[in-house]
This record gives sequence, structure tokens and C-alpha cells, in this order.
Amino acid sequence: MNFATYSSANETFYGAATDNGMIALNDAFPQWPTLLDALQAGGLSALTEAAGDKAVTHTDFHYEMVLPNAPRILCVGVNFPDRNAEYKDGSEQPKFMSLFPRFASGFTGHNRPLIRPPESPQLDYEGEVAVVIGTGGRRIAQADAYDHIAALTLCNEGTIRDWVRHAKFNVTQGKNWDNSGSIGPWLVPFTDAAQLDDARILTRVNGEVRQDDVLSRMMHPIRREIEYISTFMTLHPGDIIVTGTPTGSGARLDPPRFLKPGDVVEVEVNGIGTLRNTVEDEVQ
Repeated sequence: MNFATYSSANETFYGAATDNGMIALNDAFPQWPTLLDALQAGGLSALTEAAGDKAVTHTDFHYEMVLPNAPRILCVGVNFPDRNAEYKDGSEQPKFMSLFPRFASGFTGHNRPLIRPPESPQLDYEGEVAVVIGTGGRRIAQADAYDHIAALTLCNEGTIRDWVRHAKFNVTQGKNWDNSGSIGPWLVPFTDAAQLDDARILTRVNGEVRQDDVLSRMMHPIRREIEYISTFMTLHPGDIIVTGTPTGSGARLDPPRFLKPGDVVEVEVNGIGTLRNTVEDEVQ
């Protein structure tokens, strides 16, 4: 059973996603006002059980960013060998991973438009798997790392490329434009290591495959990501780690091919689903 945050008739709900529509679960769990509250309470199994007894409540709805009140989102950069090779100093694998923060305001939901701002035409795509922490901890060993994951979801970590290069030592301002990326469509409960170890990322733009790689080729595997990040900060339930994107973004094509209004971007990972977004210019 997969769980989403969605809106219908100007109200926001969370519930179970089915082929026929959404099963709202808010009323069944008033102690958990949001999907984040349910996850932080370790309630995904309770949601699964409750959804089994309910009928579809909404067929007319819009997906929202799956955890719109996510407390912290940390992204791992340059984490595949071919992506690393794009850099002049990329002949050797870096000893330590690159990290940067993103904020929930920078993400929209499945089937929603990514917004290209008037300040730049360089909106780019980056398909990634995101893991959601369910059990917090500090200095988590790699052997125990998967025990701290509650759920998986998908991310299109949209980037305004020229703004990434505004400064010498950070990329934050190019990574946090409102609604420039997306996370969703839903949370998939994490129950088996194979959900990550056997995962393959495909990113398509207008049906054309632009990114294609497997998580097993990551230079810094997800177990290592959790170990490293939890060394310097305590991870808490609801924290999201966006784990890295393969080569093939628009900026690295010759000539570069940035997203434009009317484009359709799909990020697909076996066992998780497909995150789909269109592209629109910001309305001023």
C-alpha cells in the first residue's frame, strides 16, 4: 500500500493510493493530522491496515508534494561514476560525498507543473530515489542503516543551472526555487533491501530516455550516506535524503537542452513508480 498527500475541493488529505482513486485516512487517525505525523509515529502499518477496510473516497484530486511539511531535506550530489566523470577532476572517486540542503517549498507534487522562473531559462531535471527516515539516530553504522528507513519515494531535483554557479562554495540558490522540483507521487513502505539494491532509475523528457542507471553503481551507497550524514547530525523521523542522480541532465548535453514550457518529465524506478511533471513558466 502506497501513501500520498493530496488535495480535493480546496482541502488537503492524506491517504492510500489505489488504481481507482484515493482512500482518505485523516478521519481515522485524528492524532496524526498529516502524513508526516503518521510516519513520525511509526504509523505506516496502521495506515495499511485501516485502508484495507475502506472504499475509495476521492477520484477527483491533485497530488501534493508527498511530505509538504518535511522538516529537513538533504541531497547527495555527483554520486554516480559517469556523473563524476563530467567534471575536470572527476577521474578519481571522491573520498567524501557532496551534500546540500533543499527545502520543501522548492518541490511540487506528481502531475503538477515544474515552474520555470523569469530570471533564468536554465531549468534542468535530475531523477533520483529519496529515502525517508523512520527511526532516528546518530552515528548509525552502515550495517544498520536500512533499519532506519521507513519509506521510499521519487524526486525530480529540478535545478536552475546558472544560479548554481553564482557562488564559489555553494549551490543552494540554484536548488531552491519555488516549485522547481517535485517529490512523490507517494511513499512506498520500505520492507526489503532489494527495493534499493535492485533499483534502476530512468528519466525521460517527452518520452526520450535521458538518464538510465542502477543504484548499485552509486559511488556512495545509501548505507554509506546514512552513516556519513548521521555522523555530524542526528537524523530524525521524516528527514528525507535525496540520494543522487545519474549522468544525462540537460546541462551536460551538447548543446545543452533545458526544460521549456510544454515538456513532460518522467522519473521511473522499478518498485516505486513514476513521478510525472509538466513544465510551465511562472505567472507574474
